[in-house]
Amino acid sequence: QLQASGGGLVQAGGSLRLSCAASGLAWNSYAAAWFRQAPGKEREGLARVSSSGTNAIYSESVRGRFSISRDTDKNIVYLQMSRLKPADTAVYYCAADGDDTTSTLRPAVYDFWGQGTQVTVSS
Repeated sequence: QLQASGGGLVQAGGSLRLSCAASGLAWNSYAAAWFRQAPGKEREGLARVSSSGTNAIYSESVRGRFSISRDTDKNIVYLQMSRLKPADTAVYYCAADGDDTTSTLRPAVYDFWGQGTQVTVSS
C-alpha cells in the first residue's frame, strides 16, 4: 500500500514537497513515479525514479521545476515542486512499477497506486 501526503494550498510561484511511503511493499525494489489528474483530464505522468534512485525522467510539463528523489533508508519517495502554477492544480498520485528496466510514464504499467493528495495553486 502506498500513502501520499504533503499536498495543500499554495500561491503561484511557491513550493511544496510531496511524500510517498509504502507499507507491506518492498518499496526499494520498485521504480516509483508521480502522476496527477485534474478534473476532466486524463492522468498525467510527471516523473519517475529508478529503484536505486540514480535515474530519473520527467515530463516536459514539469522538467526543471519538479524533482523526484527517494530516501532508501526511510523508504520514502519525494516530489519537490517549485515555481508552481495554477495549471499544476490537481490530485497527485504516487505509483510503483515492478519492472525497473523501463522508463515509462504510462499509467497502465504501474502495479500499485497511492490514494492521492490534493495540490491547489492559487493565482
